[in-house]
Amino acid sequence: MSDRRAALARAASADFAVRFGRPPRWVAAAPGRVNLIGEHTDYNDGFVLPMAIDRSTVAAAGPADGPDARVYAASLDAWASVALSPPVPKADGADGWANYVRGVVAGFLARGVAVLPFQAVIHSDVPLGSGLSSSAALEVSTATLLEAMTGTTLDPAEKALLCQRAEHEYAGVPCGIMDPFSSVFGRAGYLLLLDCRSQVIEPVALADPGVAALIVNSNVRHALTDGGYAARRKQCEEAARALGVRALRDVTPEQLEEARGRLDPVAYRRARHVITENARTTDTAAAVRAGDWDRVGRHMAASHTSLRDLFQVSCPELDVLVEAAAAVGPAGGVIGSRMTGGGFGGCTITLVRADRQDEVAQRITEQYRVRTGREATAFATPPADGARVIPIL
Repeated sequence: MSDRRAALARAASADFAVRFGRPPRWVAAAPGRVNLIGEHTDYNDGFVLPMAIDRSTVAAAGPADGPDARVYAASLDAWASVALSPPVPKADGADGWANYVRGVVAGFLARGVAVLPFQAVIHSDVPLGSGLSSSAALEVSTATLLEAMTGTTLDPAEKALLCQRAEHEYAGVPCGIMDPFSSVFGRAGYLLLLDCRSQVIEPVALADPGVAALIVNSNVRHALTDGGYAARRKQCEEAARALGVRALRDVTPEQLEEARGRLDPVAYRRARHVITENARTTDTAAAVRAGDWDRVGRHMAASHTSLRDLFQVSCPELDVLVEAAAAVGPAGGVIGSRMTGGGFGGCTITLVRADRQDEVAQRITEQYRVRTGREATAFATPPADGARVIPIL
């Protein structure tokens, strides 16, 4: 367990003890994720190349009296009640954040697992609305907590799919499998090449100690519930139907060009992004294995251009961050940069030479401030382990 995750677990445990007058009985943690490449391909049965990050959500809990669960989110300074018998109702307004917890509880109940009343405190250092999958970290930490509480161990893929379903049914976001799979299956030192159709994961070692992953947060918060994400998914499904395939994963570039005249221009652009992004993702994994960082950088740049122009999920602030990284360039220690996550705000991921990461971060954030008048925040992260039950500290 990383020092950062251990410190967060201690803070959550101490907070629980202060609020409830006793130490927690169970503590569970799950990480956020960053995606090196392979954006908006997961719900098209494609390929993604994420890694879990050293930023986590920790839930500390103990048994309680009463029919419901009582949950406190420290980052929001907010309480919520969660029903523990079906049907578990959703909520709107101030405690809508707890719908992620409610969806996971509902998933356990649907499997016939009884969840007894509990109290929980949730601490997180995954930035909200940043494209680093704070929602999946909350869902997977909750599922891992419920496993410990109930003595029920789910198959890891089943746990990830339960969390995906919670996001669909309780948060209203039709996400793919990348985020919960990254949070469940994360492995220190490795990227995860995930085939989103077969659900097979190939670990890809990020073995070069001279290369680091730098995340730069535009601090433009995205909200995937706003509809842009769902619209893109619908457009991809319409394109697949027009092309007569199960998913865009099944279309070659040549087939797309042959069918271009039958497609709406928007559907064509969305399909072209997905098809070319799948090819970039598998080749990037091969390039990482080979240590061909020039090739990795070219693929990252092409991915961002495609997301900006074809899929149209970037925003001016993300574009400025990528342009600032490109201006630093290989001579300044930058390998490649692109937006990461669902888009419409959030973060970029930039691969950098590890001995230049602080200098690169400073140059990018300074240029961002000059060009946008906004403040960006940056941190480097190694690939981290996935969800764990944490011994009481």
